[in-house]
Amino acid sequence: MNRMHDHDWPEPDADAAAHSLRLVTRIREAMDSAGGEIPFERFMDLALYAPGLGYYTAGARKFGEAGDFITAPEVSPLFGRCLARQCRDVFAELGGGAILEVGAGSGAMAASLLAELEALGAMPEKYFILDVSAELRARQRETLTDRVPHLLDAVEWIDTPPERLRGVVLANEVLDALPVERFRVEENGFSREFVGWNEGFEPRWRPADEALANELRELFADRRVSPPYVSEFCRRLPAFIGTLSDALDAGLMLFIDYGYPRGEYYLPERNNGTLMCHYRHRAHADPFVYPGLQDITAYVDFTAVAAAGVDCGLELHGYTTQAQFLLGSGLYEMLPDIDPGDTVRSLKVSQEVQKLTMPGEMGDRFKVMGLDRGLERPVSGFSLKDLSPAL
Repeated sequence: MNRMHDHDWPEPDADAAAHSLRLVTRIREAMDSAGGEIPFERFMDLALYAPGLGYYTAGARKFGEAGDFITAPEVSPLFGRCLARQCRDVFAELGGGAILEVGAGSGAMAASLLAELEALGAMPEKYFILDVSAELRARQRETLTDRVPHLLDAVEWIDTPPERLRGVVLANEVLDALPVERFRVEENGFSREFVGWNEGFEPRWRPADEALANELRELFADRRVSPPYVSEFCRRLPAFIGTLSDALDAGLMLFIDYGYPRGEYYLPERNNGTLMCHYRHRAHADPFVYPGLQDITAYVDFTAVAAAGVDCGLELHGYTTQAQFLLGSGLYEMLPDIDPGDTVRSLKVSQEVQKLTMPGEMGDRFKVMGLDRGLERPVSGFSLKDLSPAL
């Protein structure tokens, strides 16, 4: 089972390894109950979200230098400040409103966003945080207490979306962590990936059932790829968007994630899919390494996100790169005044901006999509470049 010995990566300590083994046992029990193997989607669900054991529901540190990856809010508070400007625009049109952040990570985005909204005189009526992890909720509270203690009363942690919300829904690097189906296009049809056990987890390909085959036929009706062609799609996405849509009476949803429009997602040359795992700041493609200790993600099909929103009665508000969104939000106007002699501070801010905006960093790889209900005026983040025709 210890596939990590094939890589020059740090081994987990004894407690972490024992935790992973407990999750392996839980997954194997699910396999036994299902007759010996489970769909990859179910494996990914358990690896990430099994109660008390999954990567996002247990206590391992995930974000920042001591974790497995760094998200944009940890790179710089400028990211949250830019989002705050969009929230202010929405509140101005609605006459106020609340914010729902789904999957708030370390709490860094909430802290910088609330501080900026306070400075702008546009505080939300409430800042809701929806997160499945008790450990992350505790860390979020710690971050907010440390950075904006006087604003802590504005924050409320919830287990389900509010019944009615007027304002903004924010989801940064959330959609990529929804469990996905793995499939293979073959000469005579489609296969579905299952996961079994043979001295370790292993992929097993089975003919797709009729329901899945029909979905894939529709997906590839106008696409030509050379078998065998492996990729993913997220069957849970419409329900996820629908749950958030049901809560939104009026306002804007913003989804920030790495992904592509569908035409780029299923390019013929992308024949091994987009699955990506993160362990101790190493990105790789093996989802069976130490379950519970690594993140498992897939790039987002933003065409599917837009379609799911429209099916729920939402309007496509905009779609662009993270770089264009941040620049449209006034990123450069927010840069701090730095003493010309303070080269260390100047270099740090420059590096943060480059990380957020450069094509080789997060700038083009991450996209931003807005879906709205009842808004008349566009927010500034989508004002510079509209990529919606690519969807």
